[in-house]
Amino acid sequence: MSLSARSVIEELKAFCSAKAPTGSLLRIYWYNGIRPGAAMSADQTAIADMDDIKLRLGFINGQGQQKGVDSLIVTDLIELARQRAISEVVLLSGDEDVRVGVQIAQNYGVRVHLLGIHPARGSQSPTLRQEADTTSEWDKLTVEKFLSLRSVHQPAMTAIAASPAKAAVPAVETADDDSGLITAAACSFVADLQEADLQAIEIFWKDNRGVPPEFDGRLLAQTAEKISRRLEKAEMRVLRSRFREEVLKRREG
Repeated sequence: MSLSARSVIEELKAFCSAKAPTGSLLRIYWYNGIRPGAAMSADQTAIADMDDIKLRLGFINGQGQQKGVDSLIVTDLIELARQRAISEVVLLSGDEDVRVGVQIAQNYGVRVHLLGIHPARGSQSPTLRQEADTTSEWDKLTVEKFLSLRSVHQPAMTAIAASPAKAAVPAVETADDDSGLITAAACSFVADLQEADLQAIEIFWKDNRGVPPEFDGRLLAQTAEKISRRLEKAEMRVLRSRFREEVLKRREG
């Protein structure tokens, strides 16, 4: 899936204006997770650099589970309400754990508008929906403005023809033979990236080196599939170098 953060933000701002036409936007809080000690991803860096956005990061544990985000949401709801910084809030969430933050914010006089993705009743806590002052859903047409399917590059199939008198003997490729496949994999991967991906990578490279984490794993996996084995460390370096070259070519072109 490919998410356009700018398009999401535009939709959120429009929704906020519709819900509170006489109010003004304080800011949008965007919650995500990061592994301890890791650098922010290209997408996270791009989002953090946007106007009117406050990026708040929980952490991702060893099992790949996002932790600490709900407590950040609850803390922000309570503090902003207590400081009288907000009178209305749009909450795009469905987790039961944030309900206590909604309750306390309402005790300070804040109206909470709960937003979900259709069908929201299947993904949002029923008690959270009951607690909110209003509930709304984004339909499929709205979601398609900012969320799309990435194209999946299928590995090429190789056909081997053998004469009736001879058996087909599979060729054993050496690391040198695979260099062309590795380059082709990098070219194919970058060719499938969308414009928003390229912009996020450029922002990531302002403060970081290498392939952004959210692209690196997919790049390695797709290349390993092409050559039918795991890459050696030297090959990983070559692949990542080719990735950078191809991204720069696309940006210059």
